[in-house]
Amino acid sequence: MSVVTAAAQNEARRTAYILSAAQAVLGSAGPICFALGALAGEYMLGPDKSLATAPLTGYSVGLAVGALPSAALIRKLGHRDGFLVGTGVTGLGGLVATIALFQSSFWLFVFGLLVIGAGAAFVQQFRFAAADNAPPEFKARAISFVLAGGIITAILGPQVVIFTKDLLAPVPFAGAFASILGLVALGAAILFFLRPNHATKTVEVAADGGRPLAEIISQPRFFIALLCAVGSYTLMTFVMTGAPLAMVGCGLSSDEATLGISWHVMAMFGPSFFTGRLIHRFGAPAIVAIGFVLLIACAVVALSGIQLWQFWTTLILLGLGWNFGFIGSTAMVTESYRPEEKGTIQGFHDLVLFGAVAFASLMSGAVYNAWGWNMLAWVVFPISLLCLVALGGLRMTALRAAN
Repeated sequence: MSVVTAAAQNEARRTAYILSAAQAVLGSAGPICFALGALAGEYMLGPDKSLATAPLTGYSVGLAVGALPSAALIRKLGHRDGFLVGTGVTGLGGLVATIALFQSSFWLFVFGLLVIGAGAAFVQQFRFAAADNAPPEFKARAISFVLAGGIITAILGPQVVIFTKDLLAPVPFAGAFASILGLVALGAAILFFLRPNHATKTVEVAADGGRPLAEIISQPRFFIALLCAVGSYTLMTFVMTGAPLAMVGCGLSSDEATLGISWHVMAMFGPSFFTGRLIHRFGAPAIVAIGFVLLIACAVVALSGIQLWQFWTTLILLGLGWNFGFIGSTAMVTESYRPEEKGTIQGFHDLVLFGAVAFASLMSGAVYNAWGWNMLAWVVFPISLLCLVALGGLRMTALRAAN
């Protein structure tokens, strides 16, 4: 390895570590919303609970709506300053959600989670920022390093829920959403360690133009990568959103449901320490395929019963499947565009992705209310099989091209 390459990798590793730490803290707002969003929504609704997951839909809508503006703002201000703006958005959302709980205002609560989701759109850009500042051979590992911060998120977020949800009693859950303000302050302090010059290079490269968006997204590799990213993320959201409702509905406690989310988030991010190495060795499409096999296994366990261990095992397999499927898909996406095209394509990618995720979170509550937990599991099979067939077609095309 040359001195220049070693220096580039060291700098990329430093950036990835900082973003990983920020991901761990700021990403904890997500598990707080996942664990309590539907339960708080159900608490504020009347006899008809079909809109219980609407707050989580608001969170996903915020992710989708915030995708393009966050990418544009980061491109304009640079990584550090753009990400700091995102922390402010997340903090505002936590404040609005807390006020909504004190006022028992369901739709204000939905809006508060929408704003938190818009802040999370900036956090989603962490993985792209890590890849953008890494040499080609280190990109997948840089993405994995950032997402590995989710292991702390898996512990921190649910523990914050357990210890703070009654902090502002008698208003249920308000303490947990107020705690997001503290997470934002800590996350902002971590992001100050990013070097401003990373952003400057990104802006200069982005100004050079690139291919039309239609040409980029029409590439089979990009299209299938986006399909698999949408498939893995929407299935994860669809099942995870309904899981706390199903667990409490089956007689388990809200703390048991929260710990289930903790195991789930840990499984989402735990493999990130080695997912990048697996992608480098076996190729991203193979790892994505393994992810969908794990999602199918998760659905099988979900259909096997409603004991605590079955719910938790389902959520763990769901998280593992998401990790392989989503990180592998992201790595495929980063191979499909040129440096000067990244701002446009990353924003488009997350707009489509989180628009689909928003729809999945809304449908989760409606499907659970109409047909129950088992139907959430059955939906996993056709979408997973579709993505596996698409990956198989991509593999066959590559083999024919090689011959």
